[in-house]
Amino acid sequence: MSFPKDFLWGAAAASYQIEGAAYEDGKGLSVWDMLCRVPGAIWNGHTGDVADDHYHRYAEDVRLMKEIGLKAYRLSISWPRVIPAGTGQVNEMGLDFYDRLIDALLAAEIQPWVTLFHWDYPYDLFCRGGWLNPYSSDWFAEYVEVVVKRLSDRVRHWMTLNEPQVFIGLGHQTGIHAPGLKLDWPEVMKAWHNVLLAHGKAVQAIRVSSKTASVVGAAPTGFIAHPATELAADIEAARLATFTVREKSVWNHHLFYDPIYRREYPPEAAAVFGRAMPQVKSGDMEIIGQPIDFTAFNYYQGMAIRAGADGYPEVVPHAPGAALTLFHWHVTPQGLYWGPKFLYERYGKPIYITENGCSGMDWVALDGKVHDPARIDFTRRYLRELSRAIADGVDARGYFHWSIMDNFEWAEGYKHRFGLIYVDFATQQRTLKDSAYWYRDVIASNGAHL
Repeated sequence: MSFPKDFLWGAAAASYQIEGAAYEDGKGLSVWDMLCRVPGAIWNGHTGDVADDHYHRYAEDVRLMKEIGLKAYRLSISWPRVIPAGTGQVNEMGLDFYDRLIDALLAAEIQPWVTLFHWDYPYDLFCRGGWLNPYSSDWFAEYVEVVVKRLSDRVRHWMTLNEPQVFIGLGHQTGIHAPGLKLDWPEVMKAWHNVLLAHGKAVQAIRVSSKTASVVGAAPTGFIAHPATELAADIEAARLATFTVREKSVWNHHLFYDPIYRREYPPEAAAVFGRAMPQVKSGDMEIIGQPIDFTAFNYYQGMAIRAGADGYPEVVPHAPGAALTLFHWHVTPQGLYWGPKFLYERYGKPIYITENGCSGMDWVALDGKVHDPARIDFTRRYLRELSRAIADGVDARGYFHWSIMDNFEWAEGYKHRFGLIYVDFATQQRTLKDSAYWYRDVIASNGAHL
């Protein structure tokens, strides 16, 4: 296996999932604080009130990141911790926390990659319409400007949004995630368009306000197809499936990236969504289409596709007994070859994998260690496919494992453990899993022995 000399090895986490301190030091409420109070919304009534207590234990956590050998850490900023009401008065204690965290990372020679929105939307702004409000993109840009002015003397790498497919699709359409809405498609797509405008205005704010040369992108997710065989027809069918709107769904990459890179929605989207397509005002696509520096995506599972009789994509069902993670997501490492390949061919920008990992049934064994061979095998398989993509000419420059530590897994509470570090949520004791030591060796060898 071979990775570029300067390949970036990292891990990731999100503010609401690890920080805790939900009501401390002037932090405002988020929609996740709200949803966690709804009976039955979160598994076993869990909340993110304490989570990993990272707000108080960040120094220990950074020390463990250094022990693993991370070159980069992808963190997110809590919007309501910085601006409690979403707009207006800034909470200096919130910014002070991120100052301390960034300084600790840099002292450990770990590069901070900052995600500006990872789902903890300010509750006060939700009460004003949230992402449906026509001013929502301006609210976001105001917040981004505050953060960038404060941190950009030390932070160069920014991601505007994490997985709009999830916080719109699951948060505004199915209601599984915060804010728990079940909207019809015209409202869903209105929110989607406002999110794209928020991305574009955030990019503008970063470019204008940054004190250092900035590197900017986003971290979406979506459907990645891989061909059932290496036949040219199946490869083309998989490419078409990855980049075609076939049904009313935001669960794709091109509904997000085409407006950014091509300044248009995919042409077929209007026919699929009909009257639900958002109104695009003059100048909207110029705002959305602000130049970005890389194409990132989060990837966990994909689907095999073959060419049907008419040449159109046809899903190949998973075989009975196919490998599953604890989340019941299929193990499909092929997507870390074909996903980077397809996205690089379409958009021509460097590729970063901003999330990849698996949930497991992890516990501390009688020997005091946490043995997670399935996670090691899972990650090895996926990284081998990414290496193959690089060997075939894809300019992939970094990989962030999800996640650095076990955490609050949204609607699933603390049921699932994705971390390289085991967290005892009762005592907050941290234990490096076998996978953390394995990943340390991967980083040290630059992936040479996968």
